[in-house]
Amino acid sequence: LRAAGSSSNAQNLLPTGLQVGAGSAVTSTERIMIQGAMLQTGNQLDVAINGNGFFQIQLADGTLAYTRQGQFSLSATGQIVTQAGNAVAGAGVIPSTATGITISQAGLVQYSTQGSSTLTQAGQITMANFANPAGLVAIGGNNFIPSPASGTAQNQIAGTNGMGTIQQYYVEQSNVNVAEELVNLIAAQRAYEINTRAVTASDQILQRVSNLGQ
Repeated sequence: LRAAGSSSNAQNLLPTGLQVGAGSAVTSTERIMIQGAMLQTGNQLDVAINGNGFFQIQLADGTLAYTRQGQFSLSATGQIVTQAGNAVAGAGVIPSTATGITISQAGLVQYSTQGSSTLTQAGQITMANFANPAGLVAIGGNNFIPSPASGTAQNQIAGTNGMGTIQQYYVEQSNVNVAEELVNLIAAQRAYEINTRAVTASDQILQRVSNLGQ
């Protein structure tokens, strides 16, 4: 490597330097946290967040994590859990005698029993949001944990202070716009084809030039 302006000999200075590129590298992978479309399932333990926020769950080691995936079920002990068996914070315990479960837009979990028209409260689902949701760290299974970039969890009741509401009998689908991504894929393919043809044309021109003297 030589810096511009350095001496090539006793009298001359180099007008330009000699530098080696440092290459390129991915600096970050952006995660888009916009809401996906909601699909009605009819399952009483399927819930979707309509708006901002995450469900707070407890992992097997006691760590608190956050997710928007609301396909829940009941454990053997009556806890409302995720598909991976992680307990949903605040949801409470549903007894085996329960005949129906109601989850309000505010996350209030209630159940009914046979022979009674009265709903009994089991708990209220804990919701959380972050100053920068894109800064959350993915740990797999659609679960996330906070990072210094995301900020700490801000717990709120669903439907208050900018927190989204909870929709029972629905699940949130992927937020990927298939039509838009297909258009982007076709555009990338066409750009590749154009570049390939440009290289081929350049090669043919050089080949003709080299054959002129023959």
